[in-house]
Amino acid sequence: MNDLLRTLLALPLQASTYARAVDTLHYVVIGVTMAGATFVFLLALYFLVRHRQKVPGEITARIVTSASHEAFIAGSILALFLAFWVVGSIQYDHMMTPPDDAMPVYVSGKQWMWKFAYADGRETMDELVVPIHKPIKLVMTSRDVIHSFYVPAFRMKHDVVPGRYYTAWFEATVAGDFPIECAEYCGISHSRMLGTVRVLGDEDYRRWLDDSRLRSATAAGGGEADLAVLGRTVAAERACFNCHTFDGQPHIGPTWARLYESRVPLTDGRTIVADEAYLTRSMMDPQVEVVAGFKPVMPSYRGLLPEPEVAALVEFIRSLRNAPFAPTVDLPRVAPLSSGRPQEPRP
Repeated sequence: MNDLLRTLLALPLQASTYARAVDTLHYVVIGVTMAGATFVFLLALYFLVRHRQKVPGEITARIVTSASHEAFIAGSILALFLAFWVVGSIQYDHMMTPPDDAMPVYVSGKQWMWKFAYADGRETMDELVVPIHKPIKLVMTSRDVIHSFYVPAFRMKHDVVPGRYYTAWFEATVAGDFPIECAEYCGISHSRMLGTVRVLGDEDYRRWLDDSRLRSATAAGGGEADLAVLGRTVAAERACFNCHTFDGQPHIGPTWARLYESRVPLTDGRTIVADEAYLTRSMMDPQVEVVAGFKPVMPSYRGLLPEPEVAALVEFIRSLRNAPFAPTVDLPRVAPLSSGRPQEPRP
């Protein structure tokens, strides 16, 4: 039945883990809509014949229904739309929440091309190469105008806006090449802003890694820990530790210990989740979302920090999400100004 409906609607192959669920919801919505439209048409046709004017001057009798019938019809339609909303919201939450083991890839849209940067230093243009059955987390932005990253076979589409960073994910279930399209009009060559997602099997993907010029911990067979080590090296080389710590010790900037996926209070009163998009924004535009209790002294790294280094830094911060607070220096705590006296040093 799924293949029949997909063929009737001219839909592409379902090549991701959530593609079939998205299509199923569409089947139900389209089916219910068509059934409702057909019912209304047939009912109107019945009334047209049943209550047609039989003699000149005849007036159709007024038909009055009960309040309970009207309430039932209105309630049924409302319940149907609420059911669509609940199912759709559950699907949306699933599609917007990457798994913890997802492999990060940085995506930059620019008139009229897609650039992909991998955490181990590799870069590709208009071709995203990923392994099959591996969650891929995309951290996306645009360098000029609004674009929309759309892979029809994955049922994944996400707008990318200049100066902002968004995350999306997918897990390919079928090996092959799948087209990337821009679903947002972005200029005269919008229709030619095309790319390809190459989904490779395990052996082919390892062979592709071996053929890459830049080697990394990931290419050597490592995993999250190796990429986190690379991120720590980047942090040291970029002097991030001059202002940040990774063991809970207070400093000029917020500590990275337990920062990932935590709720961070901002100076404007908002609270934001420290996910990949926020961490990337904090490196590129640190003055926009300043953490409460800290001064806006961090410079922007836009144009200075390559996407692979950004990915490695984010992975290092993510590796500290369960890190214990163990300051290396025993500093006295400073009491709030309202108390008028310092607190006792830490034991």
